[in-house]
Amino acid sequence: MEAFLNYFETIPALHRGLIIVGGLSLFWLLEGAMPLFNFKYKKWKHAIPNIFFTLTTVLVNLPMAFLLLWTADWTLANNFGILNWLPEMTLGIYIFLGVLFMDFFGAYLPHLIEHKTPVLWKVHLVHHSDHKVDATTANRHHPIESLIRYLFTLLGVVIIGAPIGIVMLYQSLSIVATQFSHSNISIPKKVDKLISYVLVSPNMHKVHHHYKMPFTDSNYGNIFSIWDRLLGTYMELDTDKIVYGVDVFPDEKANSSIKNLLKQPFQDYQNPIKTEN
Repeated sequence: MEAFLNYFETIPALHRGLIIVGGLSLFWLLEGAMPLFNFKYKKWKHAIPNIFFTLTTVLVNLPMAFLLLWTADWTLANNFGILNWLPEMTLGIYIFLGVLFMDFFGAYLPHLIEHKTPVLWKVHLVHHSDHKVDATTANRHHPIESLIRYLFTLLGVVIIGAPIGIVMLYQSLSIVATQFSHSNISIPKKVDKLISYVLVSPNMHKVHHHYKMPFTDSNYGNIFSIWDRLLGTYMELDTDKIVYGVDVFPDEKANSSIKNLLKQPFQDYQNPIKTEN
């Protein structure tokens, strides 16, 4: 277990890149073999803006990686943060709690805040305006949102007192988890339900991408489903009833343009998202 954590402390950038590409390739293949929705679309053409935003996320995070390292080292040196204040525990429990808390502060909390804050919601709309949700949608985030998520991750490191190994492990798991939950794959409903008791399953997250309230404001989790269940934001909806996109930006063609998506957070609109009948 110690060797496992040590690996993530010094994980090469190449290996992190392979995790992104490898996960995307795996779920891409699974989508072709067992699709949930039979989208009539050109898969590569649809992927272009989503891959563009994946690359911008990487470009936002890379230059500031030293801040994560410096902050993680500071918390350990000063015995600061939740993990450093808890009684002594096994390394396995230490790692699990670290990833669990990082999932809350680095993913669930900023996601919730983005939905509840009008200015941030406009930024987050770039993610929700995809009408064909698949594995490539996972990292379809405006560069401003990538920066916001990064700042929350940094806050999480301080509050949790997470060492850099746990931070890198969390980010690696987060990439694969979000690719999995966005994947257009058909899983038996009973199996998906079982998964959703612990992890965010594809059917669980697709409820979040339904264009109507209150479902849009539910299922914020990234890796673990526990936060939605504990905090009352868990909802279910049959996949047959799910419609992707947002009705404030209903033009699918415009929502496939990188130029339009970059400008989207700065456009004026009235929010007509309706309550489900």
